[in-house]
Amino acid sequence: MAATRAVTIASNSTCSLLAKKTFVGGTALSLNNLKFCRTRRSYTCRAIYNPLVVVKEEGQPETFDYRVFFVDKSGKKVSPWHDIPLRLGDDIFNFIVEIPKESSAKMEVATDESFTPIKQDTKKGKLRYYPYNIHWNYGLLPQTWEDPSFANSEVEGALGDNDPVDVVEIGERQRKIGEVLKVKPLGALAMIDEGELDWKIVAISLDDPKAPFVNDVDDVEKHFPGTLTAIRDWFRDYKIPDGKPANKFGLGNKAANKDYALKVITETNESWNKLIKRSIPAGELSLV
Repeated sequence: MAATRAVTIASNSTCSLLAKKTFVGGTALSLNNLKFCRTRRSYTCRAIYNPLVVVKEEGQPETFDYRVFFVDKSGKKVSPWHDIPLRLGDDIFNFIVEIPKESSAKMEVATDESFTPIKQDTKKGKLRYYPYNIHWNYGLLPQTWEDPSFANSEVEGALGDNDPVDVVEIGERQRKIGEVLKVKPLGALAMIDEGELDWKIVAISLDDPKAPFVNDVDDVEKHFPGTLTAIRDWFRDYKIPDGKPANKFGLGNKAANKDYALKVITETNESWNKLIKRSIPAGELSLV
């Protein structure tokens, strides 16, 4: 059983996604710059980039077979990790939602499968869930990679976790799996998970009402008081109910500022470029 969520988005033009019944399953994505304005019956958007990408679901949610693929307008599958561009200019980036806020199914890009669809993670033959809901939209920055052979001297010499860089999007709206948001980074948390460095970029979608007022880590505390501490504590503690130790954080246990977040994004994009050019062994990672 497959469901398709799509709407045509033309380059440099305005389009609308009408009532949900008009588009069965209905989410629209272009590979790049989406700007949404809420109205009573529709969403309008301006797309700067073509081609259109359709989100195609295969299987049933919360099963081992469930996959969320990205398909271009010719019907060809594309990779959300490799084929969606990272940069939109002026420190704005594409962000792909894997886990909607206030949900607990541990969804992630399958980095070892062709076209890297989004699936639910498994462990010991069971589907994985967080022990409690995550309170922010969570996902990845495309075209980034945390190199497991690189020891970061600024973060206790921890090695990269072999995944794309994670994003915690703090906006008010719950998003959908596979949705592509235009975000600006605000800070970075250097989580160390069993010795591996697992960056968490704190960001906000440009269509969030508070986006104009938050541009750096200090603004987050002002307009979203307590959020940075809550994010750190959530990721520190979420494995404890499973009997594992708390995760640690580098950089003084605090969120670094926007400039540092941009540095992390640049470095991990460079690592991804080396990976995709096969300058670094890919191991079991899919480069398709």
